[in-house]
Amino acid sequence: MKWLLGSIPILFAMASTPAWAADEDVTVAEESLSYRTKQYVNLTIGIEQDVKLPPLPSDVEFKGDFRRVTSASYARELNVLRFNPRNEGFATLTIHDKRNGKKIAEYRIDIQKSKLDKVVREVRALLGDIEGISIKVVNSRVVVDGQVLLPKDVTRIANVIAQFPDQATSLVSLSPLAMKKIAEFISRDINNPEIEVQAINDKIKLTGFAGDEDERVRAEIIAKMYLPDIFVDPNEDKAGVKKRKPANDGIINLIQVKEKAPGPPPKMIQLVVHFVELNKEYGKSFRFQFTPEIDDGSGMQFSAGTNGGGVVSQITGTISNLLPKLNWAKSHGHARILESTSLIVQDGKQGSINQMTSYPVPTPPAPGATAPTYTSIRVGINSQITPVLLGERSGSVKMDMQFSVSNIVDFSSGIPITSENNITTTITVRDRQSAAIGGLIRNTSATAYNPPNGTRNPIISLYASKQYQRKQSQFVVFITPVVKTSASAGSEQIKKKFRLHE
Repeated sequence: MKWLLGSIPILFAMASTPAWAADEDVTVAEESLSYRTKQYVNLTIGIEQDVKLPPLPSDVEFKGDFRRVTSASYARELNVLRFNPRNEGFATLTIHDKRNGKKIAEYRIDIQKSKLDKVVREVRALLGDIEGISIKVVNSRVVVDGQVLLPKDVTRIANVIAQFPDQATSLVSLSPLAMKKIAEFISRDINNPEIEVQAINDKIKLTGFAGDEDERVRAEIIAKMYLPDIFVDPNEDKAGVKKRKPANDGIINLIQVKEKAPGPPPKMIQLVVHFVELNKEYGKSFRFQFTPEIDDGSGMQFSAGTNGGGVVSQITGTISNLLPKLNWAKSHGHARILESTSLIVQDGKQGSINQMTSYPVPTPPAPGATAPTYTSIRVGINSQITPVLLGERSGSVKMDMQFSVSNIVDFSSGIPITSENNITTTITVRDRQSAAIGGLIRNTSATAYNPPNGTRNPIISLYASKQYQRKQSQFVVFITPVVKTSASAGSEQIKKKFRLHE
């Protein structure tokens, strides 16, 4: 709601009034009104403009001849005076304290009629979303001034100004803060605290130290990805300034490659290998036999003597296996073989460990030889492992392995029968973790019915038998790598375990 006091509209803050309206209860300390303000205000017909006022007392009076060229509205809450120019001309507005008549402020108002208002509105509508620029009328031209962050914004401003060739001009330049911001993004992407990125005269300078030549080249490639297009000022020729061509596309790479220091000694890897072999045997037999046999022992004897002689005949017979026989048997056999080996190998080197046992075996003698000859059969464990640590900070170990395990399973006529298991593989295992790298499972079963009993002429034959055998064997190899800094690591625990003292 507006109230006119002395032909000056004063806006009071009501419940439904605009937010910029003033509250009539606002008071200002009179001690802050001891200064005077004089200001020149340039206005354009048809364009409203707000002017910030100094602190004013609660009761003021507006004087001057401003009413013939413009109207003014006073917002007490914001302490702002809004001008709405209507006529072209020059006028004065003064503000006085009603209690003592003292002049508080003076404004010299210059109002001109301009045809560039439409141009200003159109340019502002097209470029209003670009930060860092200002649009104003200077010397009968619309001037766009300021600094922007992106070269594409400069291009857009130039394209807009080209639509008004005789009415608008651009003084916009690229802000030096843009290159500093780009340098921060480059440094963050390179992610190396020893490489420094600086923005100097629209160029990016890279200094510091890189670990190798690949890292040095990578830093330059990243910098070129972020580097913006070259900004060419259209007024350079008029000012007589010639811009140098940027060297190396604007990237000055001064990064130095570090000299490689002698690396630490290779790490040692302890390999703990477990060989587990399980054997199970089960046998069951049943036999019922009733096969009586008769053996004829008849004969004739001749005798002579003092008392006379004669002929004696004798008939005899022997019956064997007369009683029935019943045989039943069951047998179980379990065997477990566990062998463990431990080997410390340098990273990347092959390690080998063998545990072999020789058994002598007789062989047929050579023609003409009298002494027996023997050959040997070697059984045991033969292993070859090459561990490689994957990376300095990695805890994974890659291993190329070859295992061969042989043992004696039975004897035939005094000659041992051997069994051999071989494994060749490549795996990757974490430090101090175990892996089953291979295994072999073997099942054997046999069943026999009514084998020959050895009786040749039975009177009657009641014979039934059955034999059943089953054998199972399982062979598994486990390996556990342990990364150590030196071969002596862990020796104290071994000495304590075996109670060894130096």
